[in-house]
Amino acid sequence: MKTFIEQLINGLSLGSIYALIALGYTMVYGIMKLINFAHGDIYMVGAFTGFFASTYLHLGFVPSLLLAMLVSLILGVTIERVAYRPLRDKSKISILITAIGVSLLLENGGIILLTPQVRTYPQIFKQHMYSFFNGIITISNQQIVIFVVSIIMMVGLQLIIYKTKIGKAMRAVSTDADAAKLMGVNVDRTVSFTFAIGSALAAVAGVLVGIYYNSIDPLMGIMPGLKAFIAAVLGGIGIIPGAMVGGLLMGVIEALVSGYGSSLYRDGVSFAILIIILLIKPTGLFGKNVREKV
Repeated sequence: MKTFIEQLINGLSLGSIYALIALGYTMVYGIMKLINFAHGDIYMVGAFTGFFASTYLHLGFVPSLLLAMLVSLILGVTIERVAYRPLRDKSKISILITAIGVSLLLENGGIILLTPQVRTYPQIFKQHMYSFFNGIITISNQQIVIFVVSIIMMVGLQLIIYKTKIGKAMRAVSTDADAAKLMGVNVDRTVSFTFAIGSALAAVAGVLVGIYYNSIDPLMGIMPGLKAFIAAVLGGIGIIPGAMVGGLLMGVIEALVSGYGSSLYRDGVSFAILIIILLIKPTGLFGKNVREKV
């Protein structure tokens, strides 16, 4: 029982990080019907920004987190305007190839500028362990921070989408971009804002991963980016609550596979989940089949 609870807590910590990255995938897809494969590399940039802010500028956790969000936000908006906006009216395959190209550019640019070596993340705050129910439940302050920050970000995103004017514009563009434009919605600004929010959330995930695992490298965004994409598909691509639930489920499944099986199997299990969900329910757990009139 103790082992199960420990793995469950580890899975929720990892799943919270997947959920933050998956939110960026699902938001961009909901607006543009585009899979932004460069999103995992924006997460890497956020992790390195937090690393340099805390190591060389000696900033605390919150200032480092905010700086990482700002840098990734600017990068996300720049990528959208330079790489994706000129191709918005072109074929989907052109945008997809461009997304892969931007991803490779960020990865190889990171290797050239930052070197491929693994960096040890600074200990922003000392690790403490807390035990409950006579040691049955053990949780670290790092895991608590991940839970709290992730919940704050997810709740904040929900408030932005459903309680603000720009959130209403995002939902309108997601439903019908042409109709929204006719009603006076600035589609370009709405798309840029979507990329900005998604990139900022990825940066938060990057900093949290650095604190939790104590190591980062220029290629760290590849596998988490793919798994966050699987989480978005699992929950229902384009559906924000689905991305949250999908991310948490992915983290828990991986932790249980590692704890009761072998860590060598967790990547394979993740991709097996993608195949199964595409075969059984392509719209995801929260998705619904939509009929189109022709």
